[in-house]
Amino acid sequence: MSDHTTDLNKETFEAAIKKDGILLIDFWADWCMPCRAFAPVYERAAEKHSDIVFTKVNTQVEQELAGAFGINSIPTLAVFRDGVLLYAEPGALPPQALEKLIETVRALDMNDVKKQIAELEAKNKPGNGATGAETPAPAAAAPAPAAEAKPSESKS
Repeated sequence: MSDHTTDLNKETFEAAIKKDGILLIDFWADWCMPCRAFAPVYERAAEKHSDIVFTKVNTQVEQELAGAFGINSIPTLAVFRDGVLLYAEPGALPPQALEKLIETVRALDMNDVKKQIAELEAKNKPGNGATGAETPAPAAAAPAPAAEAKPSESKS
């Protein structure tokens, strides 16, 4: 943890992701070389964007939390805004990709995103014939520069 990031654990995670505003979560571990390479990039972004909450989850210490969130590779970066998960991808993003992701999340019209989510949930309600498998996620909910991401290191 640094002056610009906060550690999350299973006791603080739920409340943190439900808050308004932008929240980034870096799932990492000490032994993970890509995590160690991404750490200064993440820290510089946290210094630059003081209005965003930058958090970290040490997957070695918080194995139950990492498992509950479905973390299979680290580093994994997750981004929430106003309680909505907008991005969750493994890989150590280069600085310009992280900046682009932050810009994209900032630019989202969250009223529109929440409206799209509500429409999808209504469409996929049991009894309307939809299974959900054919329904894509809202376009605004996937601002992923994943193509620019470096390969991640598996935890296995």
